Amino acid sequence: MRFCVAICSLFVLFIAVSGQDKSATPNARKSVTVPATIDHNRVVIDVDVPLPDGSNQRVHAWVDNGNPELVLSRHLATRLGLNVSCDDKECSAPPPREISIGGMTIPLADVKKAEIPLRPVSAASVLAEGMNVEINIPSTLLRHYDVLVDFPEHKFTIGQSGSIHFLGVSAKVHLTENGLIEVPSQIENKKYNLALDIGSSINFLSEEIFDQLAAKYTDWPRMNGAVGSANMWGAADELKWKVMRLDRVEYGPLFLTNVAVVALPEAILDFFVKRAGMPTIGVLGSQALLNYRVGLDYAHSAAYFDFGSFSNFPDFDVIGLVLRPEDDGRYTILGAADFEGKPSVPQGPDGVEPGDLLVAVGDIPVRGSTMGQVWATLGGMPGQERKLTIERGGKQFTVMANVQHFLGETPDDQDKKKKKR
Repeated sequence: MRFCVAICSLFVLFIAVSGQDKSATPNARKSVTVPATIDHNRVVIDVDVPLPDGSNQRVHAWVDNGNPELVLSRHLATRLGLNVSCDDKECSAPPPREISIGGMTIPLADVKKAEIPLRPVSAASVLAEGMNVEINIPSTLLRHYDVLVDFPEHKFTIGQSGSIHFLGVSAKVHLTENGLIEVPSQIENKKYNLALDIGSSINFLSEEIFDQLAAKYTDWPRMNGAVGSANMWGAADELKWKVMRLDRVEYGPLFLTNVAVVALPEAILDFFVKRAGMPTIGVLGSQALLNYRVGLDYAHSAAYFDFGSFSNFPDFDVIGLVLRPEDDGRYTILGAADFEGKPSVPQGPDGVEPGDLLVAVGDIPVRGSTMGQVWATLGGMPGQERKLTIERGGKQFTVMANVQHFLGETPDDQDKKKKKR
């Protein structure tokens, strides 16, 4: 009897074990969904990277399908024990063998090298100024999978090809060997290609076409100076960037209105064209897609757009500063954008001057914050007043500034709203 009980117990155990869904084990998962932080319109998730001692290091990763290069912080490369070599411009190292997203192993066998920004030791953990990440997930890695970015629900899904059931309208896209995506588009009934880059916080358009449209449609809202989501990195020329709202862009199957674009100089556009290996006139970034779930079906060269929210994102209802994040976490003021022909922030000895440091907005210190966090404090309802703590020459003082409604809606969109009323 005891023998029978033992045999029966072993049989039941065998059935239970053999009946388990092997796809549920971490390394055999076909797809995983993890929380995502949308910071300055950039998608940031947690990933695990194996260390030499067999343990894992969890770090923040930037989902950047518009960049084919793998990039690591110097801090992470050191933790991984990678052999880092440098010249006077950049550093590089062999890539990690893999990363893990939500328990799903993502091999890096196809990645030839990892780029490492050349920074001082004090900024070893900085991958990109104004971001809290130590590794990116580039297009060369993503192109082997199905990918779904759910902006409304702040989720990221990655899976084996065919594992994700995409919803929404789809577009056949041009896919390069390194995973970059170009979407057939139309502006003012003319056909173009626009890149799909969810790693970009703003949209870009060829300066030539930008100027043509600006000359033809003089009532389209425009400004000089990169504020809000257009203030990408704090490059010196961002203070002079030309920004405009396009009335309408046909992007694959989508009809997008009030699309904010930055004029892209010819030299930079040429770089994008050479990298893509095909004609392109610019980039559509996350700023235009925040109401969508964006699916990337690399195996079938298709992109899916599933509308998920009616939220309005007032990226340009902000204090009109143009900022540069520094390696040490501080924020330098490059200048201020004009509003209706006048400086949007008080200037001069009692106001802000180029080179000042932004110390705090209200009672919130900004040092060590991400660009997204800083711009959240600088945003609000037009007309609201903010107290800015400024540092100049080691001394601090305060400046009062108002939130402005930069880049108001295009006339066509205003007419549509009036008709609805």
